[in-house]
Amino acid sequence: MPGRLDARSLEALVRKGEIDTVLTVVPDHYGRLMGKRIVGRYFVDHVLADGVHACIYLLTVDMEMEPQAGFTLTSWERGYGDMKMVPDLATLRVIPWLPKTALVFCDVYDDDGAPIEEAPRWVLKRQVARAAAQGYLVKTAAELELYCFRETFEQARAKRYQNLTPVSDYLEDYHILQTTKEEPLVRAIRNGMEAADVPVETSKGEWGRGQEEINLVYAEALEMADRTTLYKHGAKEIAHLQHCSLTFMAKYDMSAAGSSFHLHSSLWDRAGKKALFAPTGRARGNGRSWTPLFGQWLAGQMAMARELGYFYAPGVNSYKRYQAGSFAPTRIVVGWDNRTCGFRLCGEGAAFRVENRIPGADANPYLAFAATIAAGLHGIASKLKPPKTYEGNAYQDATLPQVPKTLREAIGELERSKVARAALGDRVVDHYLHAARLEQQAFDQAVTDWELIRNFERI
Repeated sequence: MPGRLDARSLEALVRKGEIDTVLTVVPDHYGRLMGKRIVGRYFVDHVLADGVHACIYLLTVDMEMEPQAGFTLTSWERGYGDMKMVPDLATLRVIPWLPKTALVFCDVYDDDGAPIEEAPRWVLKRQVARAAAQGYLVKTAAELELYCFRETFEQARAKRYQNLTPVSDYLEDYHILQTTKEEPLVRAIRNGMEAADVPVETSKGEWGRGQEEINLVYAEALEMADRTTLYKHGAKEIAHLQHCSLTFMAKYDMSAAGSSFHLHSSLWDRAGKKALFAPTGRARGNGRSWTPLFGQWLAGQMAMARELGYFYAPGVNSYKRYQAGSFAPTRIVVGWDNRTCGFRLCGEGAAFRVENRIPGADANPYLAFAATIAAGLHGIASKLKPPKTYEGNAYQDATLPQVPKTLREAIGELERSKVARAALGDRVVDHYLHAARLEQQAFDQAVTDWELIRNFERI
């Protein structure tokens, strides 16, 4: 059965009984897949042409699915009405790890047929369109790290996620023996993604105990966001089916390495054939062989790294990852193949690109890619001066600008950002600022295990 489907092939598979369920999904503001399971026959007969409705509150609930007050988009006062989910048939594909199941991503519209701008997929599509209007096609890639555990998700929850058993007892970066032990799960993820037309490059052991990295093949930005979101979702489903668990938390344990979302980006011509960042010579040095376009794109990334930091690190936990000597960045600086820097230059020829090491694995791919494009286009429009490359240990250089240390700090940066409002629009910025403030408020009102352990007996 093919991975990617069109409407005609789906209809044929449904009529033959080879597909009986279509997952009709939309990514929410956390990057989770929300939607409905549609009976295959009903999807073909009705949803293909007419779409399907879902409650608009999906774009305003918290992680616990509780409606949150204060959003302009919808509220109790406005009745929490519906939004229309319209399938993007270019995303229609088989889900091989679920029996007789296909999946399609949807775009969402209001009652008047207008796009709901706050929806993550529309946030990214708007930035892709801005780049296209200037003659650029944006390609991105995602390298996401994750931790694998022997407990099921239900067992992990029953233990309150404490004292979990990683699948490895030692650091496994590049280990072949240890990753062989993990291969039943990781191979199933790789092959499942391949069969769902989410092409994979490699997997490898990472720096933590039970930590893996699975790298997806680069693609156009919207396609890459869809692939990354499906990969994160599908990896959890496959782990569940194998009676184990995994997490994409940025920092699940302060004694363990964090999990990153290394975000690669490059610009191409309209046809996607010519790489516009390809250097004229060897791409080392302080921009001597860079194209001016690349220098401006990179400068924009760095200039906006703090103001758009929330879109790379959306939760309180996200900022626990930024620790010196941990391979997560603490400084906004660029270096040639230097993993102590927030931005790393890598690749040769048409593959020359910038790797943004600031995002964590918990980032919403749509918002992270949208922020990347907005920042890069700002650098081009403002003709920002290319930055100098850094040599040495950026962790130890106190003169360099810092990645935001907390969610509260990132909120303040986004609140002050005129560039973010100009690029993303007031509706989008206000929506996500409110979501961020609610996240911070929820944490501020919680009593943590750290507080109990520190104070219960001794205070």
